[in-house]
Amino acid sequence: MELYNKLSAKQRAVLIEEAGGKRLTLSFYKYHLIKNCKFFRDHLYVNWNNLDVLGRIYIAEEGINAQLSLPSENFEDFKKSIDEIDFLNGVRLNIAIEHDNHSFLKLKIKLRNKIVADGLDSINIDLKKSGKHLNASQFNSLVEKPQTLLVDMRNHYESEIGHFQGAILPDVDSFRESLPIIEKSLSQHKNTKNIVMYCTGGIRCEKASAFLKHKGYKNVFQLEGGIIEYTRQVEKEGIENKYIGKNFVFDHRRSESISGEIISDCHQCGEKCDNHVNCANEACHLLFIQCEKCFTLYDNCCSSACQKTNTLPTEEQKKLRKGKGNSNKIFKKGRSKVLKFKKTSS
Repeated sequence: MELYNKLSAKQRAVLIEEAGGKRLTLSFYKYHLIKNCKFFRDHLYVNWNNLDVLGRIYIAEEGINAQLSLPSENFEDFKKSIDEIDFLNGVRLNIAIEHDNHSFLKLKIKLRNKIVADGLDSINIDLKKSGKHLNASQFNSLVEKPQTLLVDMRNHYESEIGHFQGAILPDVDSFRESLPIIEKSLSQHKNTKNIVMYCTGGIRCEKASAFLKHKGYKNVFQLEGGIIEYTRQVEKEGIENKYIGKNFVFDHRRSESISGEIISDCHQCGEKCDNHVNCANEACHLLFIQCEKCFTLYDNCCSSACQKTNTLPTEEQKKLRKGKGNSNKIFKKGRSKVLKFKKTSS
């Protein structure tokens, strides 16, 4: 019985092309006490591998966080496999706005301590006491009120290419970093303002809003289903879209276009651009925004130094990387002194 992926990304890409047809990209999450995570993990792998599901799924005692793709013809069988699990029955599936057959190339189901790293190990918050959920129409109405503060719960590289108009955009590298910063900055409004939070699909707001409630905040709200569900409702119901730019996503697509506006700049030349790439130098792999002109000029690298390194024979590059480990730049997402049009620190 196969319980782990045995194919490389290149091998899987070939199989996807040979299979043809359309694949759907979707995500879902659920906070729920899972007593036997290993058994649950293996159960999902067997069932989903048979349905040609690919993606990145995290399982912890606190629940499940899944981002995946599957052949469109297998969707109903996949939905059935979800509904047969009591705590997942009827769970909201966030269907992507834009689909790409290569959004995921492997099935990875991993056990984690948390389904979202929050840094709250010493704080026991009740996730059943989270903020009030808002649909798109309710969200639009509430954020227009002068006594409302709208907070983006995502990281700086996500909000840089797209966000809601008028939102507070914390300049943070991670979710765990954002919680204490946001709580401190909003503390004077605990009892006087409506605090409305949003993120990509809702999972971060579920925990962040419960955290603020735990800290004594009275009027806490969150966008139900995040930006993904908001966009779906806007299109379906014909209501005003208050989101500008793209929505950053954590798969090979990297983003989905929401409003068509470009609100960010190329990190190398400053021209209008919202295309995230990874530096081609494997020793760097920095995520940053690069326009087509700079892509050509720097050969998909973030700097001339990386460009020079990337021209070396593969074995020579491996020798240079040996013993150095991964660069911190990988985790700093667009923060580097070589990028002239991006901040270098928080």
